[in-house]
Amino acid sequence: MRRTLFLIPHEVAGLPVLGVGWLLIALAIYIVARLVWASRKKDAGPSALEIIAQEGVLWALMAAIVVFVLPRAEIGNIAGDPVGLPVRGYGMFLMLAAIGSVGIAAYRAERAGLRSETILKLAPWTFIGGLAGARLFYVIQYRHDFIRESWSETLLAMAAFTQGGLVVYGGFIGGFLASVWAIRRFHGSIWRLGDVIVPCMFVGLFFGRLGCLMNGCCYGGHCEPNLLSVQFPPGSGVYSDQLQNGELIGVQAKLVARPVPLDQSASLDPSEASSVTRPLYEVESVAEGSLAQTAGVQPGDRLDLIPDTAFAREAPLEIPAEDARIGLAVVRDGELLARYSPAQLPDRASPVWATQIISSVVAAVMFGLLLLLERLVSKTRWYREGLLMLTGFVAYAILRIILEWVRVDEAGQFGTSFSISQWVSFAVIIASAIAIAFRLKTPPASTSVEAG
Repeated sequence: MRRTLFLIPHEVAGLPVLGVGWLLIALAIYIVARLVWASRKKDAGPSALEIIAQEGVLWALMAAIVVFVLPRAEIGNIAGDPVGLPVRGYGMFLMLAAIGSVGIAAYRAERAGLRSETILKLAPWTFIGGLAGARLFYVIQYRHDFIRESWSETLLAMAAFTQGGLVVYGGFIGGFLASVWAIRRFHGSIWRLGDVIVPCMFVGLFFGRLGCLMNGCCYGGHCEPNLLSVQFPPGSGVYSDQLQNGELIGVQAKLVARPVPLDQSASLDPSEASSVTRPLYEVESVAEGSLAQTAGVQPGDRLDLIPDTAFAREAPLEIPAEDARIGLAVVRDGELLARYSPAQLPDRASPVWATQIISSVVAAVMFGLLLLLERLVSKTRWYREGLLMLTGFVAYAILRIILEWVRVDEAGQFGTSFSISQWVSFAVIIASAIAIAFRLKTPPASTSVEAG
């Protein structure tokens, strides 16, 4: 996991990088150089005034982004002061997913007798719709996690997709709907373009899941150490989950159904009101030689495991607040049993299934298998445009159903153990199977529609 690849510093030599600072100065230097170069050219190219008329709005927009937008994306230290703009590993892999999938789709379009410009025209609509759908699906599913003190902060939290929080199915649905609209607008063939594009979807999935690995999201359930396991560092979702359910201190416990008020005597911070509620955990077993055993925790105890943020407030001011580690307080029957600092806690979470790596590898395999299938059936009497696209939908749905059994980040829905992604997968398989049956009834001659 490497959530932040590097941090663009807040200031250099006492001057801010963003806002009214170095980046704005660099933009101004570029604009002046551009105009000077144009004024000194002796050919029939555009004059400086013509360049201003053509590019002035873009320059103004870029300046507005530098001054007003980018500073708001900076992250702060524990005191709330900005320390810099993070370049996220998740965002980098999303960019690679976009470049890789579009590039290969453009190449495939040329091989299929279509113009690569068709893909380039379609790509922005697909990605905008895909990102919007993926984020909307996630926000709806985890809507309570985005509530902030004000509407503006809530909307900013909902929009911060580069920090993680995209649901693949939402992306597929949003991207598919946007693509259908764009293809209709361009008078193209949905079936033919779908066959070109859908295999490339797995290229995007390959890079996208590596982005999930960098971000520490979409992780699997607990397992014994093996070649398909991974251990995440502090700050990851896995580490936080295992901290709060006691696994990191050697406790195996089940969540007690009823939440209990956090009694004032059990609070490590007087500012925490007694109205705060936390779940209780009933201890089922305690590992030999663990922190929990040393503290006297026994099977049958009911524990209130409280993330201790007091240690985070001692973090150096030069690091982002998100990197400040927290401790853990163990409370039993209203009594503080133990308090652990970050240094006393493990520096890695317990092993979990590396579902991100598994998904990436399987996505690469599926991409190859779809290309092989295309080659094998394209000259047979069974070939129909659209079948490759629909087969790709079914393949991913089956993959997702299987992977959800080793992932633990989605709860069962509708009173079942099936997650929302598995329910969507069932719907995709049924809808795709029906569409395949109808396509097979279509005469081959009627499927060769030229795309615009």
